[in-house]
Amino acid sequence: MDHETNNAAVENPKVTLRDRLRKFGPGIVAVLSMMGAGDLVTASVSGSSYGYNLMWLLALSLVVRFVIVNLMGRYQVLNTKGQTIVEGYRDVSKYFPWFIGIAILISGHLLNAYMITGAGEALTWIFGIGQPFLWSCVVVLVSLFVIGRNVYTTIEKLLKLFLVLMTIAFLGLAIYSVPDVGGIVKATVGFSIPENTGTFGVFAVALSLIGAVAGSMANFLYPYFVKDKGWTGVGYKKTQRNDILFGICAAIVINLAVWVVGAELLAPNNISVDSLEDISRALSLHLGDFGALVFYIGAFGILYSSVIGFANGFPKVVIDCLHIVRPARRERFGRKFEDDPWFKWVSLFILISPIIWSVPGMPGFVEMAVFVTGLQAVVVPIVAVGLLILVNKRSHLGEHKANVVENVVLFLTTALAIWVSVEVVLGWF
Repeated sequence: MDHETNNAAVENPKVTLRDRLRKFGPGIVAVLSMMGAGDLVTASVSGSSYGYNLMWLLALSLVVRFVIVNLMGRYQVLNTKGQTIVEGYRDVSKYFPWFIGIAILISGHLLNAYMITGAGEALTWIFGIGQPFLWSCVVVLVSLFVIGRNVYTTIEKLLKLFLVLMTIAFLGLAIYSVPDVGGIVKATVGFSIPENTGTFGVFAVALSLIGAVAGSMANFLYPYFVKDKGWTGVGYKKTQRNDILFGICAAIVINLAVWVVGAELLAPNNISVDSLEDISRALSLHLGDFGALVFYIGAFGILYSSVIGFANGFPKVVIDCLHIVRPARRERFGRKFEDDPWFKWVSLFILISPIIWSVPGMPGFVEMAVFVTGLQAVVVPIVAVGLLILVNKRSHLGEHKANVVENVVLFLTTALAIWVSVEVVLGWF
């Protein structure tokens, strides 16, 4: 079926809402890969340490994520040159493919480091036997089987199942905790900065929120999943936008639910979040082992979805960067990234090398999550400036270039990231 026929199908007014929801996939796969432990930890740490006071930053970060990822997806669908997002960045500066490729490789290793560690801890509690390191090894072995098939649709179906499990688990826990709706609304629009009262400083938490939600290099995964889906042309513009909007809305529900648990259950019990066990402890006090089990199932869903999402998606970005700086490889292996032998090795590196961080005695899961997600925020200004230039190129996007609101969001994101980074650095002295 050619693109004209596909486009006509997308625009057919007889297509029902259920049919449209069934078409969604890249947004779910990308958002669940993006969420990971960063959202789980920063939301619970923020809620337990500062109540609802920083919830406005979470809301802002998720809005920023939608704008950034939607623009990236739109570029993949609508750019007039048939480029990938990294090829577009190359047109902004020849150094971007080098920067993005190296940053993605490092991010893939560090992000999967605490995803795999956390997944091992979750399975240890769920099954009640063995050690976290051994379960982390099991996670890697199972992931090798899933990733080895190189089937996007298989991963999409698996992550849709995880989305259902996570939503039920965390939303149920949040409803049980009886959230303060008035406090949530006030904190979301209040833009207040509380005093340092938690284990992690307020600006460290803020930086971690920006890094985990708005500034993650995982945002680059979405346009490649869109490419795998085969969405190309103006007929897919609304489908792509609604796809990522649906994924972001799911992330909002899960993030707010975890935050509510932190604010309503962890904070009143004076439980600071230093491990997954700390989060489950408050749930055990109220719901017994059942509450902890529900949490760990949801936590495993978040963590494992990120593990396989990263191992499948990040190598695509790295190989794309490699082909841009070494055009001879693209001529030799074509535009399907999986056909390049290096794809397999990059995937194995991102999946296997992080296991060293699960060895007993290495830094704790929560400590690593806050540090790594905060570290990612450093790249926000660079990525945002490049995207700001790219999506305003009429030569690349024509009438579909960024609008005023999107440009304002990109500009303010850069300014906010710089401001928070400076505050963290000043806090070290």
